[in-house]
Amino acid sequence: MAKLRYYDASGKAQAPAPKTAGGHTEFLRTGRIDRRRPWLPEKRRYMTHEEVAERTGRRLQAAGETTHKRINGFHASIQFPRMIFHRTLADSPHLGYCHVTAAKAKLNQSREITWAFYFANFFSDLGDETHFFERIQTSYSRMYFAVAIEPDSEDGQMAINRNVRGNGLIFRTQDPTVALKNVLMLGARDEALRRIIRSL
Repeated sequence: MAKLRYYDASGKAQAPAPKTAGGHTEFLRTGRIDRRRPWLPEKRRYMTHEEVAERTGRRLQAAGETTHKRINGFHASIQFPRMIFHRTLADSPHLGYCHVTAAKAKLNQSREITWAFYFANFFSDLGDETHFFERIQTSYSRMYFAVAIEPDSEDGQMAINRNVRGNGLIFRTQDPTVALKNVLMLGARDEALRRIIRSL
C-alpha cells in the first residue's frame, strides 16, 4: 500500500467571485480583470505523519473528555473513573482510537469481569493482539466498543480476556446513543436503574 500524504487544508478558502443577476462573469459584464484574485491556486503545505498524528490525537482527546462527561452526567450513582488516553495507527495517523474508562461489572449474573470502553474514528472488526483492528472501514464515522480485559501474566499489562464471549467483545456499535446505554447498563447496580436505562 502506498504511503499516505497529508496536506494542511485549514487555510482560508477563497471567496467565490460575485455573480451577477444574468450569470455573467465580471469580465464579460465590465471588460475588466480583477487583479486582486490570484490566478494560480495556493501551494499545498504537506504535513508529516507526526503532525497528522498530533492533530488526530487532540481531536480524540477532546472527544474522549466529552464522552466521559456525558456518561458521568447521567446519574449520580453511575460514575466511572476518568482514564482517557488515545493512540493513532502507525501507517494511517488520521485514524485512531481513544480509551475512555474501565470498570468492573457482572455479565448475565456470572462472575465479575473488568471491562474497558473505547471509541475509534473508523469502523472495523476486532482481531488478535498482533492486528487488533482488522478490515478497517473509513466510510463509517465512528465505532464505540467495550472489551473484557484482564492483567497479562507476563508483564502485568492489560490484555483482552478472550474467555468472555469467545473474543472478549462486550458490545460494538456505530450509534453513540446505543453505546451510552450499554455503558450505563454495565455501570448500573440495581434493577430499577437498569429499567430506566432500557426505556431510553
